[in-house]
Amino acid sequence: MARPKPLSGFPEFLPAGRIVEQAVLDSLRDTFELHGFASVETRAVEPMDALTRKGEITKEVYVVRRLHAAEGEAADDLGLHFDLTVPFARYVLENAGHLAFPFRRYQIQKVWRGERPQEGRYREFCQADIDIVGEGSLAEHHDVEVALVMLEALERLRSELGVPPVTIHVNNRKLAEGFYRGLGVEDHLAVLQRVDKLDKIGPDAVRALLVGELGLPGEASDKCLALAGITSPDESFVDAVRALGVRHELLDEGLDALASVVRAAAAVAPGRVVADLKIARGLDYYTGTVYETELAGYERLGSICSGGRYDSLASDGKTTYPGVGISVGVTRILGVLIGRGALTASRSVPTCVLVAVDSEETRDAALAVARRLRARGVPTEVAPRADKFGKQIRFADRRGIPFVWFTGGDAAGPDGSVKDIRTGEQLPADADRWTPPPADLRPRVIPG
Repeated sequence: MARPKPLSGFPEFLPAGRIVEQAVLDSLRDTFELHGFASVETRAVEPMDALTRKGEITKEVYVVRRLHAAEGEAADDLGLHFDLTVPFARYVLENAGHLAFPFRRYQIQKVWRGERPQEGRYREFCQADIDIVGEGSLAEHHDVEVALVMLEALERLRSELGVPPVTIHVNNRKLAEGFYRGLGVEDHLAVLQRVDKLDKIGPDAVRALLVGELGLPGEASDKCLALAGITSPDESFVDAVRALGVRHELLDEGLDALASVVRAAAAVAPGRVVADLKIARGLDYYTGTVYETELAGYERLGSICSGGRYDSLASDGKTTYPGVGISVGVTRILGVLIGRGALTASRSVPTCVLVAVDSEETRDAALAVARRLRARGVPTEVAPRADKFGKQIRFADRRGIPFVWFTGGDAAGPDGSVKDIRTGEQLPADADRWTPPPADLRPRVIPG
């Protein structure tokens, strides 16, 4: 059989990379649970009308088809979810009677998008989301909370694993919509969608779109671009917006809401959450605060963590369930960091100890030692063959296993001796007492 070619856009990590990924996911999970977020998992597929009724429907959705569908059975009615927010909204509606509101959830799961594969953009990748959803209403202080919880989670990845630091950029859709309406623009979403391309195509190209496609006057287009150019780590952005001379009630509401987010965040994490009025988010379901996040040193990847407030995504016609959430693209970050060697694992296997085998006749003794070590939480495997000890040591070394256990020998303890193959030190050992140094017990994530 010929060697298979990899599918572009569907990354698969080698074992060392997978160890890094698992450490990241464990850290995120722990931080989210410390803040009271409950874990949920939703199905991989949703009805196509649910996937396309809201949000960026230009996104290529993968359709799920049965190869041998029954006659008359719909062939294109299901698709793989492209984010975790749309399926979560459906989950809330289906289970509202069993949930206590405000409901706090985290979800770590694969999503699928028809992206053009490139560094940091994949067709299948893992996301980690947190959301807070209310019943009928949701206090605005949660807009600050989700941003700070995610910032704490990402800061923990920086301090514990060496992931680069981040800056969260925040805006408010009411601010932008109110500003555009104050300029006399009716189709504010069309303006938002074009302003959202600012980082990709530049201000001149965005101005050309606003004037050429939407028919905005040149002065109004210039003010839209001036608004998008305002950024500040404090509340000074309010005066900068006022100086543009545009007035509207919704603009006032958006300015007040964004100022409260920036003010509250500055008290906890100064300079890490900044007002950035070019942040638009292309998805239509956002109605208030929106977030995008840059990874220091990898800004060209674009946002690695984003989200916002959605007041009407989930509704059963009687009750509306407003929410706010933020999502980090785990694979988006790790695909680059692992691929470039910026993060790696101290070894490619969880094994801490390899128990050598003298001969096949004594394998049972090696297996007994391994069982006793595992019972005490020491990851252990037994050598696959009774080779010469030199070969067994080289086998351990190739896999990064730091210790080799020998069940016999003149200098043996009750259960033989254990050798640190990095230093050559070999000491008598008891399988019920010997413990490796904490740093060697499990693989560690090492910044490159």
